[in-house]
Amino acid sequence: MMGFARSNLNMDVKQRLLRFLFYSMSLFLRLLQLLQMFCLKFNCFPWYRKGKNNTIITLPQAFSLSSPTPQWPQVTGQGFASGIVNLGEIEVRKVTGFEFVWNSNIGKPVAFYKPVGIPDGFHILGHYCQPSDKPLWGFVLVVREVESGSSERRNRDKLPALKNPLDYKLVWCSNAGRKELPIGSAYFWAPEPSEGYCALGYLVTNRPDKPSLDEMICVRADLTDKCQPYRLMLDAASVYPQFPFQVWSLRPCDRGMPGKGVSVGTFFCTSCWNKGEELPVVCLKNLNPLLPAMPRLHQIHALIEHYGPTIFFHPEEVYLPSSVDWFFNKGALLYRKGAYTGEAIDAAGSNLPGGETNDGEYWIDLPSDDRKDFVKHGDLNSAKLYVHVKPALGGTFTDIAMWVFFPFNGPSTLKIGVTSRVFSKVGEHVCDWEHFTLRVCNFSGELWGIYFSQHSGGKWVDAYELEYINGNKAIVYSSKSGHASYPHPGTYIQGSSKLGIGIRNDAARSNLYVDSSVQYEIVAAEYLGDAVTEPQWLQFMREWGPKIVYDSKSELDKIINTLPRGLRNPFGCFIKKLPVELYGEEGPTGPKEKNNWIGDERW
Repeated sequence: MMGFARSNLNMDVKQRLLRFLFYSMSLFLRLLQLLQMFCLKFNCFPWYRKGKNNTIITLPQAFSLSSPTPQWPQVTGQGFASGIVNLGEIEVRKVTGFEFVWNSNIGKPVAFYKPVGIPDGFHILGHYCQPSDKPLWGFVLVVREVESGSSERRNRDKLPALKNPLDYKLVWCSNAGRKELPIGSAYFWAPEPSEGYCALGYLVTNRPDKPSLDEMICVRADLTDKCQPYRLMLDAASVYPQFPFQVWSLRPCDRGMPGKGVSVGTFFCTSCWNKGEELPVVCLKNLNPLLPAMPRLHQIHALIEHYGPTIFFHPEEVYLPSSVDWFFNKGALLYRKGAYTGEAIDAAGSNLPGGETNDGEYWIDLPSDDRKDFVKHGDLNSAKLYVHVKPALGGTFTDIAMWVFFPFNGPSTLKIGVTSRVFSKVGEHVCDWEHFTLRVCNFSGELWGIYFSQHSGGKWVDAYELEYINGNKAIVYSSKSGHASYPHPGTYIQGSSKLGIGIRNDAARSNLYVDSSVQYEIVAAEYLGDAVTEPQWLQFMREWGPKIVYDSKSELDKIINTLPRGLRNPFGCFIKKLPVELYGEEGPTGPKEKNNWIGDERW
């Protein structure tokens, strides 16, 4: 009887507990519902909006770096991280405060914003848009004319730098053709500038009434530069063929170190544009030769010490980096065409011929003695990042290109379906120069993104997509043997995903790493004049490695013959598309011979 009573008591306690939990959960859900209704009514949270039929639109929240940026060392005047950039007759500020206008769910969701918090005296050049599923991490520039002070205008016949548009033209509306598209209505307006002026963006409104003429500004044509569509943001025709409307992000045509084009952050939209046609909108041009917003030498050191990434090498990596002088000191040789013996290279590389083109007359090779295999494996303790600092996007950003040197590049690994095969020779070559590039905003000193070089290409990754370690220092993963750089660990395939065939690039964290915020050397910053002395080895424009003599074709033929007949021809075509350097036919040229030394990264 006692056991029966105890059993009933336990059952009663359990039932009471369950009723209490059910009541608490019901109360909690009701409170959440009331809170949501309150927030929607009084607009407490900007990332929630009411759409058509009271549907909830979730908008991206603003991204900020994990740690506060420091107070950068300052110089007299409007310099680096001062919030303003002087472009000559005009000066610009970056605006990152936005008011939501419209969200499109046609295909991939895209949100459109009006910039807010415009400083006194500055004018809007256009509105902003970005994918709705990404953190809010963008900008638009606002502009004002530089005050001339008491001096007369240089040329009295010259038109003012800025002028309001004459009118607006409706480019597209979301309920065109009497058929509404999702999420309310939006109207896209193109400004019609006066003769001699250019438009730099578009306005988006929720009403059919034309915007006020003083809501945006146009810029005198000689202060602008050509731009081009970059990424397709919205393609209405892909979902609704009767609505041929597209929205593209923009980038300057004139980019790279000498480029004067300045990205405004606006977009291009059209319902009747064909690729190859000149755009009706432009970007700005930096006509200030002093590049006042570029960082000085002490500021560069501060940036690298704060943002310098840590490079992690694969735990099975055997071909590690070293410093250049370690490589020279360990017996690297300089060969000249027609000579059978090489000349020892001194630690500074002062006996390397420089200042000419890659004519094949000279090349560098590993030691010819028993140190050869030892040198191949590098020396992590001596390794450092060789830094090239240069203007980007007309001096409104700074590119900090970080070059890493490897004495040897290992063989490649081929992936065919679920199987992998390590080549015995294919992919090998003496010396390897790899790099990644930090892009820093000159308005604020914020890290904007990193370019990850990957064999014959690469990609830009925004700051919000990076992995970080020790504050705002990003992580760069170097792939096993091939040393391509990636933002996250994993296996990346260079080849055909359709065929399931490609070269493996395996990236993972290990106890093998280099901290570039400490282990670095600034080797070039042309805009600073003689403040940085370039090392002699940087002027060596020939190959860092000899032509490799081995029969790669026979190795590839053996693999082809093991494949099913249906895959042999596609695989042969795939092999022909691989970059030449993969075969190890010759060593790479040095950093200064790469097209991205002066030009922009491939993006």
